[in-house]
This record gives sequence, C-alpha cells and structure tokens, in this order.
Amino acid sequence: MCGIAGFLDPRASTSADVLGATAEAMAATLSHRGPDDDGVWVDGAAGIALAFRRLAIIDLSPAGHQPMVSSCGRYVLVYNGEIYNAAELREELAAAGRTFRGHCDSEVLVEACGVWGLTATLGRLLGMFAFALWDREARSLSLVRDRLGIKPLYWGEAGGLVLFGSELKALVAHDGWTPEVDCDSLASYMRHMVVPAPASIYRGIHKLEPGQVVTIDASGKAATRCYWDLRNVARGTPRAVVGETEALDSLAALLSDSVGRRMVADVPLGAFLSGGVDSSLIVALMQAQSSRPVQTYTVGFTERAFDEAPEARAVAAHLGTDHTELYVEPVDALAVVPELPGCYDEPFADSSQIPTLLVSRLAKRSVTVALSGDGGDEVFGGYKRHYRAQGLARRLGWLPGPVRRAAAAAWGAVPRGSAYGAYRRDRAAAVIAAPDDVALYRALATYVHRPGALVIDGTERKGALWDTATATDIPDFMERAGYLDAVTSLPDQMLTKVDRASMASGLEVRVPLLDHRVVELAWSLPADLKFGHRQDNKRLLRALLYRHVPRALVDRPKRGFGVPIAAWLRGPLRDWAGDLLAESRLTDDGYFDVAAVSTMWREHQAGIGDWQRVLWRVLMFQAWRAAA
Repeated sequence: MCGIAGFLDPRASTSADVLGATAEAMAATLSHRGPDDDGVWVDGAAGIALAFRRLAIIDLSPAGHQPMVSSCGRYVLVYNGEIYNAAELREELAAAGRTFRGHCDSEVLVEACGVWGLTATLGRLLGMFAFALWDREARSLSLVRDRLGIKPLYWGEAGGLVLFGSELKALVAHDGWTPEVDCDSLASYMRHMVVPAPASIYRGIHKLEPGQVVTIDASGKAATRCYWDLRNVARGTPRAVVGETEALDSLAALLSDSVGRRMVADVPLGAFLSGGVDSSLIVALMQAQSSRPVQTYTVGFTERAFDEAPEARAVAAHLGTDHTELYVEPVDALAVVPELPGCYDEPFADSSQIPTLLVSRLAKRSVTVALSGDGGDEVFGGYKRHYRAQGLARRLGWLPGPVRRAAAAAWGAVPRGSAYGAYRRDRAAAVIAAPDDVALYRALATYVHRPGALVIDGTERKGALWDTATATDIPDFMERAGYLDAVTSLPDQMLTKVDRASMASGLEVRVPLLDHRVVELAWSLPADLKFGHRQDNKRLLRALLYRHVPRALVDRPKRGFGVPIAAWLRGPLRDWAGDLLAESRLTDDGYFDVAAVSTMWREHQAGIGDWQRVLWRVLMFQAWRAAA
C-alpha cells in the first residue's frame, strides 16, 4: 500500500531537475501513506515525472522500490494497492521468459503490462489498485483504478499540465496549479456528505471512477474508457438456478479463497471486528485458515447507543481470537476532530470517520494490515433503507402520480413551527411525490434535498441516483438499491472513509467481500436467495455465518458505526463549531446562506430540532477550508 503522484507536461519545457524536485514535493505530502521508502523517476524530454511513497507489505526488500521500470524498458510504474493473484501471474510471466528481482506484486504488474499489454493485464488482475503507467515508446500516460473503487486516484488538467495523485494534497503541492473551490461540487457535497465522483471539491480536478482507465497521449489529449462496469455485470449476468445450500457452498468456497488471499503478507496482520454480520464472517473465515488466534480490534464508546464492543467481544471469545478493545471517552474522540480535514483532504461529513480513525490507530499498534467487512451491505442487501424504500414503493405505487403530487403539496402546505419542522415536512413531501422508484430511493438515501438553497451559486450535479434507466436495466427493487449504493456511496463514502483513516495511520485495510469475483457471484444468484426481510437482512451472509457463530451472537438489530454528534454539538464541540459557524465568518467566506445556517445552529442549540447532519456537513467544509 502506497501513495503515488506525478504529472505530465507535454510542452517538455522544464528541466529534469525541476521535474524531479516538484514530483518529490508532491510525494512528500503523502508520507503517511508510505513511510518506508520513496522514489522519483523523470524523463525531461517527455515532460513526465512519477513519484512514490511506499508502505512495505509484500517483499520488504529494496526489490520493491518504485517507480519501477519493466525489464524490457518500455514501461514505468507507480502503483498503490495489492494484487492477490500475483503468484499465479508470476508463474505465467516466468514461463513467458520474464525474470524477477524479487517477489513484490508491483514487479508482477509492470512485467505483465510488458508481456500482455495494459488491457489484457487488467482483465487478469485480482485485487485493489490505483496506478500510473508511463509508456516510453508511445509517450502516453495511463491512470487506472480498480473495479470497485477501493483505492483512490485524483487527476486533472491545468494550464497544459496533467496532474495526478492518491490524494488532493499531492496535486496542491504542484506550484503550476492554483486550486479553486467548485461551488457545484459543494452543492453536491451538501446532499451526499461527500463530493461524488467524478468531481472533486476543486474545479477541473476529477476522481477517476471505479473500473476506468484514462490515457493521456503525447499531445496532452485525454481519453477515458471503462474496462469493468458493475452496471454491465448487473444487467448481463445470467441468474443461476440454484437452491440455498448450493448457493451457500459456492459463496463459502469463494469467500474463503478471497479471505485466504488477503491474509498473505510479510508484516503482522489482523482484522476489524464490530460484532456485526460482515466483520464477524470475515474474522470467522480468517480464524478457520489460521494456525493461531487472529488479532481483532474494536473501539467501544461509553454511550451505550453507540457501543458495539460487547457484541464484538462475544464473537471474539467464541472464535478464539486475540481480541483488543479500546473504550473511548468523549474527550478522546473529540481530540481527533481537528485532524479530520487534513486526513480526508476534501470535505467529508460521515461522522463515523471518527471511530474509523480511532480503530485504525488501535490496530496499527500491533499490525500493518487489517481485513474489514466493508461491502456486505451493498452487495447482499444490508441497509434498512433498502427494505424501507421497497415497502414504501409498494404502498405508494398504486396511487396515480397526480394524486401523489397533490398529497405531497397538501402535506407541504401544513404549517410547522420551526425551520426544522418545515424541513421534515419538505423531506416527507419529496418521498410522497417521488415520480418513480429511483426518485423514491434517492429521497430516502440522501438527506439534504435542496442543497442549491444552502450553497450560494451552487447547482448540484445529477448522477446515478437520477438515472431512471436503472429501473429498466435492474428491475428488482432490492438489487437496484444495492447497485445504486455500490456505484455511489460505497466508493465515494464508505471506501474513502476507510482508506483515508487507515492510511493516515500507516495501516493497509483489505476488503474480501469486494473481491470482484464475489460481487459477480452475488449478481448471478436469484434475488430471493440473497435478501431476507428487514429483520433478517443479508440472508446468505447470515446463513454462512451461522456455520461458524451461534445465531444468538449475531441476530440483533444493525447499528451504525457512529458517534453522538448531536449531543457533542450542544456540549464539548459547541465552542469549536460556534467559531466555524459565526455569521461574520460565513459572510466573509461567501459559500453558504448565512441566515439558513444560523437558524439551524440556533434551533439545534435550543433543542428545537436535530440539525446535526446538515451542520456537520457545513462544519466539515468550514474546517477543511480553514486547514487548506
């Protein structure tokens, strides 16, 4: 796991020394992602500079140093990630005549491109990755992101330059580009609590989307293509005719293989354990393949409504893991809040970022790699909103559109005594008036429905959650909801949260449930096998977990990995938040409707309404701006 950065100046007007110094400065901002080694490669005549920071996981020797040049001399690679089938690929490449200096997967990747070419290589890779590949012969730069978007990659064009990096801070370090906040991205952020791909918070800078390659030729022209598309998987995978036992056996074999491959490391390895279905299943499959107790980690909170530590402790005891838990007092959690803007690098308002950072730091005390259960909710139907939306769609579906719109208008006209009351009224009206199932799910899956009313000069962009063709491509409501989450909140929110928190701690996190083979298997199974009902969600994952853990330990309501932000904003965070939300400050910055935000802040302090979700979005932007 590493950090990568670099740039291409097709004008080739800069000396090699300056190229190298600039690339080195970009990579230095990513030292937290790679504390073990660094490197720079430049070609002054071509105007290309590649930079790298290494967190050594496989082959700790200098043989893993990057940037790495293929043995044929044509390709130069900087790469962040893990290729889990590297051993098999190495055997094929050796049979084709390639020789290897070490056993790191980056060498396998660059040699594979040399033998098979980039396109064929991508079809063979099993892993998580983001990398830049310079073709010295064609003088072209290819930027690549893995199929599900586990690893990040930003890129953009500015003044004739093409910049890229694992995090935005690397691009900001290049003095040939001046960052400018994109108010349309800010509006989208207010709805989603993240800036959705392909945009970033900065104008002209993009997130490379999952499963995509962008290639920049010698003239600086960029062309983007998709090498793996979840939508094509969803609509093009034939449904297998199987019973539950056969489906479980297939899933068990594949998940065991996925977990086993992710347990290969030359450094200490453990797992996050919340006590929920997903993390408990991953740990159970790890322990079944380990000759000694797996090291597991949990963060607990004194507020019982947010504390999953007792459930995790019970699962750990049953499985026999070497379990570590850390109970966090509010003062401990609050201490990391000022660090969040620098850690997440652009506005990010999922408050579970706090416990994620804390558990990453806890694990890093004794391991360098941790497995997690991320992805189970999106692939196997774990969110309550999936079932709630399905129920509402059924109940409202029989009403004609005009009747629903009239009912929504009548409900919206009911007076409310506060801004928060009016907001809840408008949100309910949006659900009632939703013209189709996609709009209904959007109304339930997002929280701020008119972000343009809060952000000055900002118009939100419309992405997958507005695409009505999804209903035709994926007719089953539950499968469609999972797909929409998998292409929006999963890469933009969930995986971003884990990547930034773990890498800020010098920890690599691997996600077995997002092995693309597991995802493709899930889409081959009938929907009624995958999904239970609201109280028995993730039917297949639960059934598989029951083979390892008693039902009584895991059959409990799902609880989010959160913190009591609402109470903290009225208590220990009040002064910090009040300073960031001061009317004079908001007015000077000029991004938000000052009157609206001030009303929310007053009502929240008075207990008139719970504005935490909207306020945390504003606060994380304000804190990011202050730190940028």
